[in-house]
Amino acid sequence: MPPWVIVALRLTGLGWYVAACIVVGIIGGVWLGKLTGQVALLVLAGTVIGSVVAFYGVYRMVLPAVYGPNRNAPPPEPPERRNTEHGGNGKS
Repeated sequence: MPPWVIVALRLTGLGWYVAACIVVGIIGGVWLGKLTGQVALLVLAGTVIGSVVAFYGVYRMVLPAVYGPNRNAPPPEPPERRNTEHGGNGKS
């Protein structure tokens, strides 16, 4: 599979994730609003909560792409300096 197809599928998945979080927040706000009689306020709160959850989730999903899978791993040790001049064996 070409690399651009994999990238396109991952971006599509991120888009669906954002949309699902926001829609679930709105539906939850409508449901709670009908129970309490404050539909407008709770729909707005559900939209905000869904958006915050969506963007936090996207942030967590994008971290491995930016920093690599071992984000918390210590950096690799630098290679030893070797004295290769004049036919040295690498030991000082």
